[in-house]
Order: sequence, then structure tokens, then C-alpha cells
Amino acid sequence: MSESKSIHERKHVWRDEFLLVIGLCAFVGLVYVLDNALHPTFTPTTLVLTGVFLALVPAFIWLIFFYLQDSAEPEPKGFVMGVFLLGGLLAAAVGIPMVEKVFRVSHWIRNDTLTTILGGILVVGFTQEFLKYAAVRYGIYHSEEFDEPTDGVIYATAAGLGYATMLNINFVISNGGVDLGTGILRMAVVALAQAAFSGITGYFLGRAKFESEPIWWMPLGISLAAVFNGLFNWLLGILNRPTITLNGSTTNTWMGLILAAVVALVTTGVILRLVHRNVTMQAGK
Repeated sequence: MSESKSIHERKHVWRDEFLLVIGLCAFVGLVYVLDNALHPTFTPTTLVLTGVFLALVPAFIWLIFFYLQDSAEPEPKGFVMGVFLLGGLLAAAVGIPMVEKVFRVSHWIRNDTLTTILGGILVVGFTQEFLKYAAVRYGIYHSEEFDEPTDGVIYATAAGLGYATMLNINFVISNGGVDLGTGILRMAVVALAQAAFSGITGYFLGRAKFESEPIWWMPLGISLAAVFNGLFNWLLGILNRPTITLNGSTTNTWMGLILAAVVALVTTGVILRLVHRNVTMQAGK
């Protein structure tokens, strides 16, 4: 592999993430307004189908922006879609059954603060982040198309969105559909969070392929992603905790979207800043 390949970075990744946040927030607002204005009625079947469609929207938004902005620095579209599908398949075949059926997380994860944090990191976080890592590591990592340090972030984001899509579809089907307003808010939060945390692992994957890193490098990357995953879900639970008022109980679900958007933008910004620094250092050698 030539040196010019190993010290390049793709400039459109930050724009893709920024536009994903803006596009998702705009779509959430549109759905929320239409739901409150029209009060649509659904049959059980159409409610599930509508929920599944909404679950696919975050990935569609990212893929559209990615395809539009990737023309100058093309990434093989089939590989990106393949990693996206692999992330979803691993979620459906391994991740969701392991968390829900083996560990039965929903039965104990909210018992107390310590249990929520440790369970969120050690069970949910590590399961999700390892599987997203596996989608890239065993799906595209050894391909010649993984030829830039930033590719780790791109492919890991695709895997994260695939995983998030399957989480959201599972949520819809398990509940027999979702309320449009609160449902699209939850789906947007899941998509932004999963994409952001997988980007951390993607950065470590890019460094691992193009630099001589120690044996603990990738375990550290997956662990950091899992820790952020668990802490995010703990904080999200606090923000979404119902508030008792004179008018009854209310839940401010919009705070979750704001948190997810900020986390996604800050995480991606830090990751790409680190990539830029590494590329600059390599170029100066």
C-alpha cells in the first residue's frame, strides 16, 4: 500500500454526520407536527408497517447524504450497504436475543443507579459495540477498499446505523407499533447514539490497520465505546424520567433527542480531529 493512501482523509464525513443530525431533527419535527395536527388512525397492521418505515428513515437519511457527498472521494457503495446490512443481521441474530433472552436485561437494568450503569456498560454496551466492531472487522477490514484511516469511521457508522435500524424495528414489532410522535423521537435517538459510539470503534479500527498499535489497542477502543454507550443510556433514562406535576405525569422526550444530537456531533468532531492530527503527523514523517 502506498504512503499516499495511508495519509489521506475523507473530508465529507463530518458533513454527513452534521446533515444526518439536521435531517433527522427536521424529519422528527415534521412527523411530530403532522401527528398532532392530523391525529391519524391506524389498524394494527398499518401501525406496525408505519413504525417499520420510520425505523428505516434515519439510515436512509444518512445514506442519501453520504451518496450525494461521496462523489469526489468515492467509497464503494455496495461495501457500505453490505456493512450496514451485516450490522443489522448481527443485531437480529445475536445482539437482541443475547440482551433480551439470555441476560433478560429489561427485568433488572433499572433496579438502581449502579446496576443501570454497570449493566449498560458490561452487558448492553459491550454486546452492541463488539458486534458493530465485528461487522467491520470481519466484513470489510481486510478488503483493499478499506484504504484510508477515515474508512474505519465510515464503515463503523454504517454498521452502527444497521444495528440501530434493527433495534428500532424490533421495538416496533415487540410493541405492536408505536405512537408516531414519541416513536420517531426514540428512533432518532437510537440511530444517532449507535452511529456515534460505533464511530469511536471505527477510529480505533482505522488506526489499527494503518499504524502499528499494541495488542490492547482494539480492546481499548471497544471498551471506550461500551462505556460511552452505557453512560449515555443511563443519562437518557434520567432525562426521560416522568415528572409529576399538578396536571399529571409528563415526560420530556425531546431532551433525549437534544442529548443524542449533541453527543453525535461532539463525538464525531473529536474523532475526526484525531484522524486529522494522525494524518498530519504521518505526512510530516
